[in-house]
Amino acid sequence: MNAPTSPSIHADHPEPLWIQAVNLIKEQLGTGVLKPGGRLPPERELCERLGISRVTLRKALRTLVEEGILSPSHGRGWYVAPSAGAPAREWPNSLESFTETARQMGLTPSSTVLRHEVVPADLDEAEQLSIAPGTPLFVLERVRLLNGVPTALDLTRIPAGLVPGFAELDFTAGSLYEQIASVGLHPARANATIEARESDDHLAGHLQLEVGKPVLVMRQLVYGANDTPLFSSMVCYRGDRYRLRTSFQR
Repeated sequence: MNAPTSPSIHADHPEPLWIQAVNLIKEQLGTGVLKPGGRLPPERELCERLGISRVTLRKALRTLVEEGILSPSHGRGWYVAPSAGAPAREWPNSLESFTETARQMGLTPSSTVLRHEVVPADLDEAEQLSIAPGTPLFVLERVRLLNGVPTALDLTRIPAGLVPGFAELDFTAGSLYEQIASVGLHPARANATIEARESDDHLAGHLQLEVGKPVLVMRQLVYGANDTPLFSSMVCYRGDRYRLRTSFQR
């Protein structure tokens, strides 16, 4: 962390010192002075540079840890989280595709396609989608990226008869929802569950996580206008890159 050319923290500023320290560190991350995965200078040096006490500094650092920007390493100091600088946005509680949501946020969505094939439905898949066992399913598994940053692992299953030719399409940049609409299908609602779990080797490798780090798993069954199942999906989000806001009313 380079020393500022002029004092950036002022005792007479209306904002508390620790908030000024938080904002300064965020600013240096945004300008590239601090890099994801990089180590911060020792606390004593930071206190001298910023002109604040260690108590104030630690309050700022703990706040940045809570926001997922820093991570502490016992006995080694403070590090910029590998995901720092990645978009940290709230996701809607309406039925939108990953691509639609990303574009509304001003982000660039893309995908790395892992599986792109037609396979017979097993008993569980058939029951969930109200089809006969053995019915051909189009299976699409993708790593979803925002501005090039891995954010989620997305596995979708849809009866192949509903989407002829999808196995030949390129889904690295295209939207599944847009392709579904192009064949006259229109998702109307979805039943969803969200739960936390530890990442396994498969998830950790594709989402650039350490094995065992938390992910949020959203399972959806999406229905069409006639209230029959269209497709199922399981999306595993990095826990530090997904936040769902909802409201409750009594």
